[in-house]
Amino acid sequence: MKKFIIPIMIVAIMVALYQQASAEKNVYIMVVAIVIFMIGMMKLSAKTPSKNQDKEDENV
Repeated sequence: MKKFIIPIMIVAIMVALYQQASAEKNVYIMVVAIVIFMIGMMKLSAKTPSKNQDKEDENV
């Protein structure tokens, strides 16, 4: 899954940067690219364990 998400995020960032640099900026394309990037970051960071996971396991 990570092999699929990371390239999509890179493409979204490149599209957003291209739109930012162009003379005629399309806000909707930039918003969609940022949303795709944020969803990808959310999915990737969901698999990262919490710092307090050990403490939570002890309290259960």
